[in-house]
Amino acid sequence: MNRLRRTAAVLGALTAAAACGPAGRRDSATPDSVLLAERETRLRQNLVHPDSGGSEAPVARWELSDNLKEISGLALTADGRLLTHGDERGKVFEVDYRRGVVLKEFTVGNPGVRGDFESITIVGDTVVLLSSDGVLYEFPEGANGSSVEYTTEDTGLGSQCEFEGVAYDPTIKSLLLACKKVYDKAFKDSLIIFRWQPHPAKVVGKATGSKPSYLAIPIARVVGANGWEGLHPSDITINPFNGDYVLIASREKALFEVTPAGAVVFARPLPPGHDQAEGVAITKDSILIISDEAKGGPALITLYRWPR
Repeated sequence: MNRLRRTAAVLGALTAAAACGPAGRRDSATPDSVLLAERETRLRQNLVHPDSGGSEAPVARWELSDNLKEISGLALTADGRLLTHGDERGKVFEVDYRRGVVLKEFTVGNPGVRGDFESITIVGDTVVLLSSDGVLYEFPEGANGSSVEYTTEDTGLGSQCEFEGVAYDPTIKSLLLACKKVYDKAFKDSLIIFRWQPHPAKVVGKATGSKPSYLAIPIARVVGANGWEGLHPSDITINPFNGDYVLIASREKALFEVTPAGAVVFARPLPPGHDQAEGVAITKDSILIISDEAKGGPALITLYRWPR
């Protein structure tokens, strides 16, 4: 996992091995149950055997249907299920990332709320959507086809940042809000991650009025020798094995990890094939998941090995 590179030939082999195709699409020659079982088996084989493409290659890549063409953030539930969402409508999807199929979708609000939704996370039993202007939308997970009520919390940070990533750090009981674009001139040359502590009376609730803390890391320190002209994070997640913060940046095609204290663990380019990387998650069984919005083709979810 040191370099995360692959060749076109390897990708072609993996695509065939993983039965790559739109999530939920029926293969006319194969019953759904058989096709999905084959996908899961092939993924398991790719994860176990290094010769199935090498530890630096994707182990599966799933094309998504049109209702997820604007896929954005990713979040894993406590029991390991993957939730995602679109960009403009308050609709949440559960995707079986091992088999490349949408299992359910539900709507936030009735009618569904609209906004510039950029990322998703889970705090206890509450799902949280983050809009680009720092507003949090909080709601329970819904059943397939249902609509759920929601509440909002304005962090008041929209004047300082355009946000595009959120994760929950249980060790400090705080949401991590990653700035894509910093408006405050004092922070213009820094990677900024705000730490927003939820109201103690709720999982995520009414703002307490206290000033949030933040982590500021000089962008030059993260960029290093990569040659990126800037850094615009598009999502953030927690490394489940050490508690570090793992981020992607779509514009720079970057993947990097920093400690909660601000030390840079690594920063390197994403592998080829990520034209619009918008979401990132890491499973407890060592799978890195990256989502790509549709850009000249279908939206994608790509799986890689992740070291413990």
